[in-house]
Amino acid sequence: MRQWDIFLFPFTEELPHPVVILSIDERAALRKNVNGRLCVSLRGRPLALHEVLLDQADGVDWETAVRCDLIHLLERDRFSERRGRVAPERQIQISRKLIECFRLRTY
Repeated sequence: MRQWDIFLFPFTEELPHPVVILSIDERAALRKNVNGRLCVSLRGRPLALHEVLLDQADGVDWETAVRCDLIHLLERDRFSERRGRVAPERQIQISRKLIECFRLRTY
């Protein structure tokens, strides 16, 4: 498990959803919990202001939105199948969206 990988996670109240790993590689490999961002299917709806679009190039089966306004702390041992890895161009888009959503200063 590495930063920017996409894995399925069995959320309690829903079917498993893809999650983009946000934690650095050292935490993702060694710690019990990792930080991740939930991904959801677009299903014909428009992309929200706090979301970034993923597609087949990232390892998801259809257009999927990464929700960048919330970071989940998830147990590493509960993840199942690895689905892919976020493409470098979208890594930049997600990073910028996180800065925007959390109103982080970049000076």
